[in-house]
Amino acid sequence: MEQNLPRRNFKKIFWKWFGLPTVTLMGLLVLSISSLLLYCYILGAPSLQHQENTVFYSKSQEVMAVEHGLENRYWISLDEMTPEFIQATLQTEDRRFYKHFGFDMKRIVAAALHDIRAMSKVQGASTITQQYARNLYLSHEKTWARKVKEAIYALRLEMFYDKEKILEGYLNTIYYGHGAYGIEAASRYYFHKNADELTLSEAALLAAVPKGPSYYSPYLHFDNAKRRQELILSNMHKGSKISDQELLEAKQEPIKLASNPSRSKKDIAPYFQDLVMKEAMKKINMDAEQIKSGGLHIYTTLDISKQQKLERTIRETMDGASDMQIGAMSMNPKTGAVLSMVGGRDYEESPFNRAVQAKRMPGSTFKPFLYYAALESGYTPATTLMSRPTYFELEDGSVYEPSNYNGYYAYEPITLAQAIALSDNVYAVKTNVFLGEETLVETAKRMGIESSLPAVPSLALGTASVSVKEMVSAYSMIANGGKEVESYTVEKITDAHGHVLYEKEHNKKKQVIDPSLAFVLTHLMTGMFDESLNDYMRVTGSSIASDLTRTYAGKSGTTRTDSWMIGYSPKVTTGIWTGYDQNKPIEKMKEHQYAKDIWAEYMEGVHGKQAFEAFKPSDGVVGVYIDPNSGHLATPYCPNQRLAYFVEGTEPEQYCDVHIPDGTEGYENVEKKDKKKSMSDILDWLF
Repeated sequence: MEQNLPRRNFKKIFWKWFGLPTVTLMGLLVLSISSLLLYCYILGAPSLQHQENTVFYSKSQEVMAVEHGLENRYWISLDEMTPEFIQATLQTEDRRFYKHFGFDMKRIVAAALHDIRAMSKVQGASTITQQYARNLYLSHEKTWARKVKEAIYALRLEMFYDKEKILEGYLNTIYYGHGAYGIEAASRYYFHKNADELTLSEAALLAAVPKGPSYYSPYLHFDNAKRRQELILSNMHKGSKISDQELLEAKQEPIKLASNPSRSKKDIAPYFQDLVMKEAMKKINMDAEQIKSGGLHIYTTLDISKQQKLERTIRETMDGASDMQIGAMSMNPKTGAVLSMVGGRDYEESPFNRAVQAKRMPGSTFKPFLYYAALESGYTPATTLMSRPTYFELEDGSVYEPSNYNGYYAYEPITLAQAIALSDNVYAVKTNVFLGEETLVETAKRMGIESSLPAVPSLALGTASVSVKEMVSAYSMIANGGKEVESYTVEKITDAHGHVLYEKEHNKKKQVIDPSLAFVLTHLMTGMFDESLNDYMRVTGSSIASDLTRTYAGKSGTTRTDSWMIGYSPKVTTGIWTGYDQNKPIEKMKEHQYAKDIWAEYMEGVHGKQAFEAFKPSDGVVGVYIDPNSGHLATPYCPNQRLAYFVEGTEPEQYCDVHIPDGTEGYENVEKKDKKKSMSDILDWLF
């Protein structure tokens, strides 16, 4: 008994100091692992949402651009990758990928021992699953806290997703340098190829990059990339993934990198794309980076054929050696949808959008707003005023003397129809002063002009600064019969799964201005192309009238530093501004002609062989033939007769007697019954 006592004491002591703690530790370990697994299970499957490229579509749903923000991504399946690339990556990053449950314990132990010896976290042993977890959810800092979170995410990934899903996600999110995330983006960037077109040599080169995207970039350090590529090929050979012959050929194959890698150039309507981005940010309350990398589908209003026509016309019309600039916009007048837009001659050189951001003096293109106000106040197309040099004394005692282009005056009464066709400045200023300068400001604001407008006599001649976008929208209101117009570029936005985040509502438009007066004004604006309106001076659109095959309404405008042409058909409104960025004077006559030439060529091109569509008069409008010089009803003796439209009850009742031969009877003048003085009599008496 006494001899066995020490042995029993030894067992008791051993169990107390070693056995019990070991069992307890093992129990705690099992409990911890079980708790961790239960915790991961309760958390459920982690989201695999990833950043993707956002795609922009044109009006006809053609892909017009792909945005990828700071990160260039394309998501493809494993079947769309070459098997050689997949094997190269597995041999390099995680050879036991299909054998472990998210962690390679052998590599972890080896790495841990190395870290302990170095007293620092310097060596990693991350599996593909762990790297994928980090790419999706975590930062890349080397801390133990981040590693714990990474482990939890890795467990959840392995618990709820199969290996193929994890591998596919990893290969689509790993960083390959130069802003390219995922194999498809990398393949396009480095080789201008899709991922399923890579050779073994190219696949191994790309597999080399993620270890150090800058250090192993073949563009920055080709020798480093080449050495690592050959190491990967050798490892694939040792792992029996490629043959001796494949190894030799792959190592000897010349590396042909893409000569001009670029992912930022916007080939189709770059200024338009910028406008789409700003509009999308407002509609779905996201910042630019979220939109670019959110995998969204943005459906826009752009008509690619019209955009190409506009860009080509500008390129072929304007002198390539000149630094003259342009702002142009084309819009559907019924909806406000922007169909095409150019904000400058070269986006890469200057992304400043002169169609939207720049504000310039519109010159005589501002006059239609004045003449709408005049029609509203009792003017008709036949209202006459004297065309001659006129002085206006202003409230501060100064004198203002507007002048006509090149000093041309009729020195006789001209009609409103002639005044707008000839762009008579004296007629415009007289009208503005008579109506009261605030009237023009209010009318322009009603039509959508948001820029600051001074209530001065010269505003009739377009001396305030406005944008092309404002002017095109305002002209569209006239074109559509007076309904409100809000320009827009985005029709619909969906997420990557097709869920609609925003869709443009096409509600019934509010009537802003009188439809009958809008039509009368439209018809007046067709006069700039009608040579029959005047005998002594060419109408302002005469230089392009012969190029037009259908009826358009429009108005040109010229200042010392700006040249404009804005006009429309029932389907398209287009505005063109040309000038210099620093308000340098336009001195060459051909440069003043650019806006008109581009407008005419573009409008004819976009209408092409479409069926002719006329402007339709609204109810309450009547058309009569008048003599354009006198404004009276035309007789068979009038050499120039023009169809003019009037609000019913305001049409002339008096026949022209200027051209009737002496002794001719049957066209006696018909006077109004009330014998009241006409608008023309009042205005000529005032001025």
